[in-house]
Amino acid sequence: MTDDLGHGIGGRMRENGSVTESQRAPAEFGKRLIKCLVVDNYDSFTYNLVQFLGELGAELSVVRNDQATVDALLDTAPDRVVVSPGPCTPDDAGVSLEAMRRFPEAGIPTLGVCLGHQSLAQAFGGKVVRHVPVHGKTSPITHDGRGVYLGLPQDLTVGRYHSLVVAEDELPDCFEVAARGGDVIMGIRHRELPVEGVQFHPESVLTEHGMAMLAAFLAA
Repeated sequence: MTDDLGHGIGGRMRENGSVTESQRAPAEFGKRLIKCLVVDNYDSFTYNLVQFLGELGAELSVVRNDQATVDALLDTAPDRVVVSPGPCTPDDAGVSLEAMRRFPEAGIPTLGVCLGHQSLAQAFGGKVVRHVPVHGKTSPITHDGRGVYLGLPQDLTVGRYHSLVVAEDELPDCFEVAARGGDVIMGIRHRELPVEGVQFHPESVLTEHGMAMLAAFLAA
């Protein structure tokens, strides 16, 4: 299986004009800021995600995938968890596979981005397979208008940086396909647990409405 490489391409920040002033207000959980844990899979895009989430007002902690156990991370009691992109397979991504299962099972809303998305599928019995490398390219996607896509237009453009995909013919029944780009699953969502994954990069300069997607995740 080929590792997902090339994430340094296009890893630039932009000011996404699709977010309202209310979405830019601090993300709150009750009377305090939302605590958001980011599992870093040693990827250049991780801090793009961190910057976006910080601009949305989240209180952030970033832990690399081999520097803590999931039990220890659960003890920190995050309100939200994001598992980042990375230049490897789910099997080589430290605690990512376990994190994508156990945080949602604990009732903590979780988002997997690229490698995190692939880890989500595999953690629940899905299969990740090789695909023609797509690095620094854009694609239009269609979506179900729920979750991170709430209120967003169809056929929006997203940035892609991957050589692995989730195999649709082996997608577990516990998932619904939330977004597609051609013949590739671009988003999945668990039918019962608070977790979804996106194959594309909402934090990329190439993605439309990326900030709004992350705002919707924090607000869920």
